[in-house]
Amino acid sequence: MPEELRLAFHRDLQLIEDRVLRLFALVAEGLAAATDALLSGDRDAARALAAKDEEIDELYRDVETLVQREFALQTPMARDLRFMLTILRVVPELERSHDLAEHIATAATRGITSSLTPRIRGLVEEMGRTGVELWQRAAKAFHDRDVAAADELDELDDELDELHVSLTAELVSGAVSVPIAIEMTLVARYFERLGDHAVNIAKRVRYLAGGDI
Repeated sequence: MPEELRLAFHRDLQLIEDRVLRLFALVAEGLAAATDALLSGDRDAARALAAKDEEIDELYRDVETLVQREFALQTPMARDLRFMLTILRVVPELERSHDLAEHIATAATRGITSSLTPRIRGLVEEMGRTGVELWQRAAKAFHDRDVAAADELDELDDELDELHVSLTAELVSGAVSVPIAIEMTLVARYFERLGDHAVNIAKRVRYLAGGDI
């Protein structure tokens, strides 16, 4: 590959990386904001988070377009090929994860916050904290190409799963009305799925860093 083309190619790869890291940041920020909106009942904050969806979708489309263009113009090999294949698998998980954060925030617009018991609020707060930590670590793993991160994120995801079980048990205990229990069961599931997506991405990083699946 001529030097000028090679430099342009690697500039484009860096542009792709920067945009993917921005997506990671938006997911972590969105989850934190969604948790706060739900616990405070802040409907305006929930709507503001939903408005971020346009930025997420634009970044998603831009990244996919850039990757597809590089496949058309270049013949990536080895590490560069692994990078581009990883990106195509990671960005849909990032887009879906921000959607899940939006779903959590949407619950705040339904006026359910005042009906939550202290126990439920505490569990939601802890799920939010653990989920944000998961996503911050996933972003760092991607940036650092950390092959050991998948195991660390598995442990955090186990914590999130345990919180999910505890929240579900509280909801079926009769502590809140059936409509609130149904709504919060969905919220608990959104938190749990966010953890799964972060773990999936960490496994992709293992492939990116060393070629192992």
